[in-house]
Amino acid sequence: MAVGQNLAETGLEHSRAQWVAREWLVWDRVDEAARVSLFTAAQGEMRIEGGRIAGGQEIEIETASEGLPEELQRAFPHLKRRARARVDLTGERAKDILRGQVLAAAFDEDGGLIEATGVQVGGGLDDLYRYDGPLGVTFEEDQNGRRAPVLRVWAPTARQVRLLLFKSADENDPPNAFEMQDDEDSGVWKLQGQADWDRKYYLYEVTVFHPSSGKVEVSRVTDPYSVSLASNSRLSQVVDLRDADLQPDGWDQHSPPPLAGFEDVSIYELHLRDFSVRDPSVDAALKGTFAAFAEPDSHGVRHLRKLAGAGITHLHLLPVFDIATIPELRENQMRPLADLGGFPPDSERQQETIASLKDQDAYNWGYDPLHYSVPEGSYAADPDGPGRILEFRRMVQALHAAGLRLVMDVVYNHTHAAGLSDLSVLDRIVPGYYHRLDDDGNVATSTCCANTASERRMMERLMVDSVLAWARHYRVDGFRFDLMGHHLKSNMLKLRRTLDRLTLRADDVDGPKIFLYGEGWDFGEVAGNARGVNATQINMKGSGVATFNDRLRDAARGGTPFDFYQHQGFATGLHSDPNRVEQPEARERLLHTSDWIRVGLAGGLADISLTDHRGGTVSGEEIEYLGGAPAGYTASPLEQITYVAAHDNETLFDAIQAKAPRATPMEERVRMQTLANSLVALAQGVPFFHAGQDLLRSKSMDRDSFNSGDWFNLLDFTRQQNGWGRGLPLEEHNGGKWDIMRPLLGDAALRPGPQHIEAAHERFLEFLRIRYSSPLFRLSSAEDVRRRLRFHNTGPDQIPGLIVLSLNDAGSISDDGASTSGHVSSSGNPTSPVAPGRRDGSSGAASLPQLDSNYASIVVFFNGRDEAVSLSLESWAGRGVQLHPIQQESADLRLREASCEAETATFTVPPRTTAVFVEPR
Repeated sequence: MAVGQNLAETGLEHSRAQWVAREWLVWDRVDEAARVSLFTAAQGEMRIEGGRIAGGQEIEIETASEGLPEELQRAFPHLKRRARARVDLTGERAKDILRGQVLAAAFDEDGGLIEATGVQVGGGLDDLYRYDGPLGVTFEEDQNGRRAPVLRVWAPTARQVRLLLFKSADENDPPNAFEMQDDEDSGVWKLQGQADWDRKYYLYEVTVFHPSSGKVEVSRVTDPYSVSLASNSRLSQVVDLRDADLQPDGWDQHSPPPLAGFEDVSIYELHLRDFSVRDPSVDAALKGTFAAFAEPDSHGVRHLRKLAGAGITHLHLLPVFDIATIPELRENQMRPLADLGGFPPDSERQQETIASLKDQDAYNWGYDPLHYSVPEGSYAADPDGPGRILEFRRMVQALHAAGLRLVMDVVYNHTHAAGLSDLSVLDRIVPGYYHRLDDDGNVATSTCCANTASERRMMERLMVDSVLAWARHYRVDGFRFDLMGHHLKSNMLKLRRTLDRLTLRADDVDGPKIFLYGEGWDFGEVAGNARGVNATQINMKGSGVATFNDRLRDAARGGTPFDFYQHQGFATGLHSDPNRVEQPEARERLLHTSDWIRVGLAGGLADISLTDHRGGTVSGEEIEYLGGAPAGYTASPLEQITYVAAHDNETLFDAIQAKAPRATPMEERVRMQTLANSLVALAQGVPFFHAGQDLLRSKSMDRDSFNSGDWFNLLDFTRQQNGWGRGLPLEEHNGGKWDIMRPLLGDAALRPGPQHIEAAHERFLEFLRIRYSSPLFRLSSAEDVRRRLRFHNTGPDQIPGLIVLSLNDAGSISDDGASTSGHVSSSGNPTSPVAPGRRDGSSGAASLPQLDSNYASIVVFFNGRDEAVSLSLESWAGRGVQLHPIQQESADLRLREASCEAETATFTVPPRTTAVFVEPR
């Protein structure tokens, strides 16, 4: 190797070798080398000179003939077939080496250097260090019997850690420095503080070798276990969360609303700033803050109480932990100077203004975590110090008083930054440990930011400790895990077990009632269980942790978030009311995706039995979703989150605007919205609604409004406007669709009025009340769903665009079989739908224990067509079936046309209508 050969040619700038345990090194070069060595340098800065490694000490290691032990193959499935070597070092020597730079080098038979590369050390650190004790700040009795803080930080590779103590929140004040003592067995650095350190601010000064620079770095960094911070997260603060002045009046006595079981959960997803920033009834100083939820007479709080009265049980808040990218001091938050309301509804000017401010304003969804266990300062009246703790607790208390439990959106799958960035915390304390690295040693970023490695012991621990802190100290009632599929299933199961051990007596928390769910998407470096069994939809079957069901979402809306977004679906006119966009085989696609909806209505069960659109009797997992994935994948209906809209992608209303034929009147668009909402409200499983989904909420067609400011994220609880026509959305995420959006946004006929918003809102509440009018809509087990739920109008001859289900609470149930018949009212075309029997071919008759229901049976018709339909269900003849009492009182005059002719049990349902019929006891 020539002198001066660049690092890109030597591989030295990469870390391709992996030290997975004290005795084991994995590296592809091992098999082709005559000799493999480790080179170590305490201060780093090794280099290649004349084909040799300079500045380091060589340790020759042994090529291994045997494979990795089974436990390491399970821990590192992506490495189990790779070449490996044995490292013959004592634990003490290995620990010493890992405090400096480590290179692996492969040499040929003549001693020539084949390649030298850095070493990934995460697995080795897990093997060498064990620690289960406290981290962060704890308050303990000191030698003088006084209550004083003890500070601990896990930094096993650090050469020195000092505590820098500040008298105030001004980091420019000269701090006092204190040496921390390390425990070589655990890797923890500890310092016993003094009683008067309470409420003072601090940083850790960590001296550690950092592979990103190749040398020893000295970093001033906040505590990853911080519970309180100075504004803009500049300093951590010594705080005891148990202090009386941080607890609102009545905090110890208050409790969340009762919850019998997870079958009763329904969720409303909300961004905290959206809730109040445009509410005219909220004081200007409280807009966009935690405190706005404690204003009992605001429009927003009254709206939440109304939702809770109709059945919503949980308010899901988008991230409210410490966020990296929002200026926390209001005087530093930029605002538009122009009156954006003066521009046309299809103008580019609004987005130009917002784009110029988007990184300096007060708005972000918050999926860029900085400190996992501290409330976000921009949402507090005073972001310096512990005021945000008190305000957050008051918010929780107010929500509980309003009849709502609180779900936190948590983002443990990535951090905002890694390396030596000022916004990197974990990686400046233990470089290369907390983040998932690719084969070259680069931090993986498939989640958009620096992916964390929850397969690492202390990353899993940080995740569990953080969730426990929110549950214990803030009484948070549920957690939604962002990109949960990037965690391991074992992480989630451990978390579930840990929460289940919390008790009211010991922790003031009923841990088993804390609800867990997340995004079970399978992609990136973890796809296909590459880094271990990951927490995806399929893998979480039987876990009791719920995942979002994108199958019903895509079928109801049409298309997917990633294809041509004018493709129609069940609720947006597919086949029966086509738009001008070519959609090949529309009828076949409608029938196929209607099967997805049926599985979703049945709780997404893998083993639910039904007749598919081809006429076969199949299970839910045998119905094919996109890419060959199963439509049904759950073992319990409570493992399914049913939804048609969330903060991501276009709102439901904006999707309807894009997909419905241009001439569709606004009243019909409202019916499309209501139809889609009814699929969610009446499905088995856990219904989930995006804030404003009940109000025709629009983001002016923005598909990714995470940084689009208050302007495009308008949420109006006065129900006067819905956010449509506020200009073309940000070009960065939407510019490729502007040609489609512009004529729609500029069309005055497509702007809903207050009467349309009010109608959508009232229908939404009606379907919630219907859901909670009978436990038949909230079955808690797969067995109950299999025995009580039946589908009708199925098979190849079904009426396309009509889904019919029945639920039974009688002593026995039976299917209607081939005697079922129906027709489309306007055409009279006969069909012969066949309802499914059981997988064994029997009729399905069975004895059922009765639930506490007002109704012996329920029949639900989802008519997505633009025409009325009629269908006869023979076994309901003479049973006194009638329209649900709530719908009998509905202001929807078209709905009141729904009827059932008693003698023949012929049901007639108007166009774009969900009609619920009940058999009273």
